[in-house]
Amino acid sequence: MAKPSKAAFVCQSCGASASRWVGKCPGCAEWNTLVEETDAGPAPGSGITRTTRGRVVQLETLAARGEAPPRIATGMPELDRVTGGGIVPGSALLIGGEPGIGKSTLLLQLSAAFAKDGRRAVYFSGEEAVAQVRLRAERLGLSQAPVALASETNLANILATLSEGKRADLVVIDSIQTLWADALDGAPGTVSQVRAATQSLIRYAKQSGSALLLVGHVTKDGNIAGPKVIEHMVDTVLYFEGDRGHPFRILRSVKNRFGATDEIGVFEMVQSGLREVANPSELFLGDRDAKAPGAAVFAGVEGTRPLLVEIQALVAPSALGTPRRAVVGWDSNRLSMLLAVLDARCGVSLGNHDVYLNVAGGLKITEPAADLAAAAALLSSLSGAVLPMDHVYFGEISLSGAVRAAGHMTTRLKEAQKLGFAQAVVPAAGDMDFKTPKLAVRRLSHLKELAEAIGPCQ
Repeated sequence: MAKPSKAAFVCQSCGASASRWVGKCPGCAEWNTLVEETDAGPAPGSGITRTTRGRVVQLETLAARGEAPPRIATGMPELDRVTGGGIVPGSALLIGGEPGIGKSTLLLQLSAAFAKDGRRAVYFSGEEAVAQVRLRAERLGLSQAPVALASETNLANILATLSEGKRADLVVIDSIQTLWADALDGAPGTVSQVRAATQSLIRYAKQSGSALLLVGHVTKDGNIAGPKVIEHMVDTVLYFEGDRGHPFRILRSVKNRFGATDEIGVFEMVQSGLREVANPSELFLGDRDAKAPGAAVFAGVEGTRPLLVEIQALVAPSALGTPRRAVVGWDSNRLSMLLAVLDARCGVSLGNHDVYLNVAGGLKITEPAADLAAAAALLSSLSGAVLPMDHVYFGEISLSGAVRAAGHMTTRLKEAQKLGFAQAVVPAAGDMDFKTPKLAVRRLSHLKELAEAIGPCQ
């Protein structure tokens, strides 16, 4: 007689389980996220049974030299850059992003590129009907691409379809939260269903050599919905970033077993789909106002790519008891720290002013080297002095007001020189092997030097 299935209450946010229902998850402290799920055994298609006996595996040493994994060029240089040179056969990639950001558009363009190159691409849509996907393909001019298309959410049907006929070089699942396995209890999107579907599809990809691309929904915090173990199971995790009010889209790699992490690819949303941007610095700096104070150019580095972007600041007298602090594209805590350093170390008080900071183009900056450019924009807006159009800034500011060294200084300076900038304001510390008469370099050791150079504050 078979043993009855065990029931457990699983958190839909973090994956923690409890023996009984409670209002607050003991793992992530979220409310009303525990859902009853039944443990019906191992995931379908995993090949694991409760009576499976282990076998002895052969152990090897680290001295053995391995070859680099083969890669398939996607025909999209920006996507190849993010994935580390192309898609590895048999690998699993997870792409997350907000609704309408362009995930399905990118994957449809990728599937069409594979199919036009003579490879077999299979696209499973769990959220849209076949007719809807065809309408998008017609709008993008891809209706003639020989992409195998189906609208299906049953995991067993998808695996059976993939096992028939010629092996697929690319398998797209849009999205993983819509799949369900009939061997498990629970609605599609629950932790057990998502975990089982991901495990079964990855197992198929590893055995067959097909590249697997999964689309994942995101929560209100911007993280991929479902248990965090899904991101550990796949080989590569990519996030689509960008503001739908701006045409630019950033594809960022946060995990890559076959390449560098924190690499980015830049795309522009146009009528015909996503267009690659070969030199994003020129686009992010294209609409600058030469006569407006409060704008500074930051020479940043995203992964291995140098990127120049404009940081805009507006400082205005406040009539409120508590002045406003608004930030778009930067860390608000970093701005609060920078304002405190300006007050305590430089004698520049902004306690009676509203402060607004914006990164132009919808880009999100996370590296601390943007401190110096943000400080220059704030001081420029407060004093009314217009910063020179041909100056770039980068450097991290400590709590003492000292300007600390930033990494990849030579790469930043070369990008600034290529775009025609005449002077770079950089930290006094830090080595660089960059010498050219076309770009003057001014080194700062303390933030107070920058405040005195920009001019007296109003």
